[in-house]
Amino acid sequence: MSTSRLSVNVNAIAMLRNRRDLPWPSVCGLAAIAMEAGAKGITVHPRPDERHIRKTDVLDLAELIEDRFPNKELCLEGYPTEDFMKLVEQARPDQVLFVPDDPDQTTSDHGWQFDKDLTSLTTAIAAAHEWNITVSLFCDPDPAAPARAAALGAERIEIYTGPYGACHDNADLAEKELAKVVETAEVARTAGLGVNAGHDLTVENIPALLAKAPFIREMSIGHGFTADALIHGFADSVKRFRASMGEL
Repeated sequence: MSTSRLSVNVNAIAMLRNRRDLPWPSVCGLAAIAMEAGAKGITVHPRPDERHIRKTDVLDLAELIEDRFPNKELCLEGYPTEDFMKLVEQARPDQVLFVPDDPDQTTSDHGWQFDKDLTSLTTAIAAAHEWNITVSLFCDPDPAAPARAAALGAERIEIYTGPYGACHDNADLAEKELAKVVETAEVARTAGLGVNAGHDLTVENIPALLAKAPFIREMSIGHGFTADALIHGFADSVKRFRASMGEL
């Protein structure tokens, strides 16, 4: 089986579980199903209010991957607060994705503004490197962003594909937004950065993206994946997304 680009974000599973004081649906159980079906790993974004992923989930997932899936990867996503960095140090994920989120945001919906003072981000990147964790920075589809991310010491960027995904009913606008993503990806590759993509990616819109940027190494997918899995089941949705990526 070929190496996958698909990292399944299980935040929505945790949100559903948290509606009741019960252990199901199981975050680790469904993460295991996704990895058994061929996903490269799991992404989670623990927020300060623990409205979906809890700190205990992060530690349980880290243990699951270490014990049962040593060839898979855990990615922690979050704003580099002191508490988040303590969790990163404790869990030691393979990758950390730093995002410029306000704690009250529904989801990550913009990249870093690199023209601002990013002292805290620089400190967080240095700490992650001390722990041998790969650093990715969340970037808007802006060709100016990759060089600034590289200058801060990141190994990768994740391009925010929300504007592209939002054009699901407008083919002309989708083509324009796709061009921005692809241009940013090309600049990042030239700068020596690994290129990830994430937000509102679906079975339907992934092929056009990979046709123009086949070097994208990872796609973190949560909402679209979960919506698909409600119809097709977790394991079959992994196969559907991997097929849309040309992997099956």
